[in-house]
Amino acid sequence: MSHAQTGSEAAAGDRTRPAPTLRSRRKSLFASTVGNVLEWYEWSAYAVFAPFIAGAMFSSSDQVSALLSTLAVFAVGFLMRPLGGIVFGRIADRRGRKFVLVTTMLMMAGGSLVIGLMPTYASIGAWASLVLLLTRMAQGFAHGGESATANTYVAEIAPSERRGLWGSIVFVAIFGGSALAYSVGGAVTSVLSDDAAGQWGWRIPFVLGALLALAALYLRRSMDESEVFSDEQSGGAVPPLPRGQVVRAVLLVITMTSGITAAHYTWTSYVSTYAITRMGMDAGVAYWCSVAAQCVALTTLPLWGVLSDRIGRRPMMIAFAVLMITLQIPLTGLIGSAGWTLLVASSVALAVVAIPGALLSATMAETFPTRVRTQGIGFAYSVSVAVFGGTAPYLNQFFNEYGMARLSSVYIMLLCALTGIACGLMRETKGIHLADA
Repeated sequence: MSHAQTGSEAAAGDRTRPAPTLRSRRKSLFASTVGNVLEWYEWSAYAVFAPFIAGAMFSSSDQVSALLSTLAVFAVGFLMRPLGGIVFGRIADRRGRKFVLVTTMLMMAGGSLVIGLMPTYASIGAWASLVLLLTRMAQGFAHGGESATANTYVAEIAPSERRGLWGSIVFVAIFGGSALAYSVGGAVTSVLSDDAAGQWGWRIPFVLGALLALAALYLRRSMDESEVFSDEQSGGAVPPLPRGQVVRAVLLVITMTSGITAAHYTWTSYVSTYAITRMGMDAGVAYWCSVAAQCVALTTLPLWGVLSDRIGRRPMMIAFAVLMITLQIPLTGLIGSAGWTLLVASSVALAVVAIPGALLSATMAETFPTRVRTQGIGFAYSVSVAVFGGTAPYLNQFFNEYGMARLSSVYIMLLCALTGIACGLMRETKGIHLADA
């Protein structure tokens, strides 16, 4: 018996049960969001503690090389995301969204525990670097599946007329996970000395993340399956999808998200490292300023989601592109050694990044048909994040280290221009029924 048959029969069995109520959908949204927060916390903790991981897992003879190597491992983890998006996306489109969300949670937690307990470079030499690389590759594989499935799942369980608002919760989880990682970073660097943080304190967030994942797994076990997915699976034979429609959707989503993801990872995963290593800002101050900025941006997400349900997705996406192109250089130039400079620059930048972030789940789900929705999002979004987001911290550090600081901002601006062009080519989709996508 094929997986497709198994999925169809399971879905058909589910259709004999009462349809999920609004209350049960909200419980499912909560369970998905809690798990997503922890996954993004575990993912972001690596970037937050990059300066300490560089000293522990790579040769300390060249600090610049060690930091670049650490950020390169960060980028390699992202390169595994498209593969994870394809593999888990296919599973989610056959076996269901819930199954994948539980599986990816387990993989991310296991990887976090390995990083938290593994020996250092001083203990086992280059093997430490290799284990770190392999673990981040496994986490990247899981993260690709998690991101695609979470975006699909939340959009599918949301009421059509409020999909922008519900979908914004996915990015609330992204900012929430990142803010949580920076909060732990600020606590560790504030309580411990630099030596203690570098020797063992950096392990705390990874072990903590693995333990918290147990609660998220418990919640996710009780989630409803997506009714849109169940209806699709129980609908019988369907004609094949036009290949051109799917290819066009993939290319548009890759281009649309290029500027969004590059700006997001620059302003969440790199600017604190930039402030610490280039501008001489105290690490604890930088972390807490980053937390505050992400909390400011987080509060704007539901607002952008509600607004998109009223005026549409396209005009807001284009507004993001224009604002980011205009503000990238002035905001980067504002950052100095004083904490307030990072707080102001990051708060403004991330509030702008939150505009498309709030809309991504709804917009991507409305772009792809149900039969290939998770696979399409998994591939397109993961490719864009891997190519343009995962490399952003490395490229920013490289440009700044070798006297080409302006190029890092120009790179972001060019990608945001591509985002604006792609959004101009996309049709308006607010309020549509996902079965008609």
